[in-house]
Amino acid sequence: MKSTLLRRYTGLFFFMILLTQHSFAQKRMTPKRIAELKQEAVLLVDQKAKMSQVMVDKIFSFAELGFQEIESSKYLTGILRENGFEIEMGVSGIPTAWFATWKNGEGPTIALGSDVDNIPKASQYPGVAYHKPIVEGAPGHGEGHNAGIPLNITAALAVKEIMERENIGGTLVLWPGIAEELVAAKAWYTRDGLFDGVDICIFTHVANNLGVSYGQTSGTGLISVEYTFSGEAAHSAGAPWRGKSALDAAELMNVGWNYRREHLDPLKRSHSIFTDGGDQPNVVPSKASIWYYFRDVNYEGIMEMYGMANKMAEGAALMTDTEVTSKILGTAWPRHFNKTIAEKMYANILEVGLPEWSEADQQLAKAVQTELGVKKAEGLPTKLDTLGLPVKEPISGGSDDIGDVSWVVPTVTLRFPSNIPGLPGHHWSNAIAMATPIAHKGVTAGAKAEAMTILDFLLQPELVEEAWDYFKNVQTKETEYKPMISAEDEAPIYLNKKTMDQFRPEMEKFYYDETKFGTYLEQLGVAYPTLKKD
Repeated sequence: MKSTLLRRYTGLFFFMILLTQHSFAQKRMTPKRIAELKQEAVLLVDQKAKMSQVMVDKIFSFAELGFQEIESSKYLTGILRENGFEIEMGVSGIPTAWFATWKNGEGPTIALGSDVDNIPKASQYPGVAYHKPIVEGAPGHGEGHNAGIPLNITAALAVKEIMERENIGGTLVLWPGIAEELVAAKAWYTRDGLFDGVDICIFTHVANNLGVSYGQTSGTGLISVEYTFSGEAAHSAGAPWRGKSALDAAELMNVGWNYRREHLDPLKRSHSIFTDGGDQPNVVPSKASIWYYFRDVNYEGIMEMYGMANKMAEGAALMTDTEVTSKILGTAWPRHFNKTIAEKMYANILEVGLPEWSEADQQLAKAVQTELGVKKAEGLPTKLDTLGLPVKEPISGGSDDIGDVSWVVPTVTLRFPSNIPGLPGHHWSNAIAMATPIAHKGVTAGAKAEAMTILDFLLQPELVEEAWDYFKNVQTKETEYKPMISAEDEAPIYLNKKTMDQFRPEMEKFYYDETKFGTYLEQLGVAYPTLKKD
């Protein structure tokens, strides 16, 4: 009898845990009071506009590639530590990765993430409407990742101030998307359970409008794989028959894959570079490596391509009497964003609206568009995007490893207007706006929408329940998230080190000193905007 009662009480106990998994003993406030606090958050973000500008300009000046974000991480975590956040460095075995946590009693845990790395060979003077590298050949923020974490910090500090005064319970967690351009960190975060206990995640990414979407997005997921062939060296002229060319194997794999492209579904994408082609022409290469991105709109398609490539690599090794190994360098699941969070955020976006662009902002944007051959140079947007709806049919395109996060916790991406429409992406031209008033105004607008949304979910915990209902009963009802990396796979933290070691000494001369100059434009002596002379 006792054992039966014990089982019943135990079952009831665990049922209550499940029932209250995302329930919070939060102080209830009227809709009017919530609206008042949200407007206060908007004012606080405006008051922090100078701080936002300095952070945006500072990260722009560091211009660090993925896994080498040493100065950026040191600077950002320093600000958060000064404001009471506890910092855990080196998460998932990545030295520049960190999670920053501030807790104010019981309540929802809200994670705020954004990327911080940049693009090779994209060095560019901001505010200059034509190609002018700061350091020739050096990396630069040709995607705009210098703006997202400053936005998150601004919003978090505004909300934190209100939470402390009003005794609002909850936890804020800030984190960086390290090496996003290599899609090589977020899958490690999710594998290692870093989002366990998080209730919702708001991600931010630079764009040219202020918007958000939900459901399956356009674009792809991917797996990033490097294949390394090992052979035998020999004198290329004296005794070539004694060599086993690893480069021949890599080239044969590349030729074979290019023939295979014709028979791939049009939604699939793949691209490659040779990362090691041997040492010098008169030595038969004993080592050679080729690095692929295999993209598709669903997990199954990605893994199918990966399987094809593995067979092709084995075939190339057989043909050349070499051996082959492979290493996963990064992965990204296709993205799926949360309906509840997106709808609430979009309502806040409508209240915030787009920034007021100055004549100088529009001059710069139109000049850059003209320089890049955009057919109609219309400048910066003056009308908000609509709420992004789920794609009806899959559309191929780029990838982002926020996809992995979106499959373990309800997530959205807030797109904020800090760049110029119509540019190529991953290009020096995309850096032009990123330390100018365009970026600064866009970050402030985005921080307002984010701060308002954070308060919505802190003060209305039923929204957290709704977000998880969509996550469990719509998003993941028929799709199971499976990491593409194993427990043994380590993040490739060695990538980009040689490049940064080469360029950093010269780049350091151009780091932004906010104690001497109001803006980075001022430090660089750039008149805003600087246009090409006729």
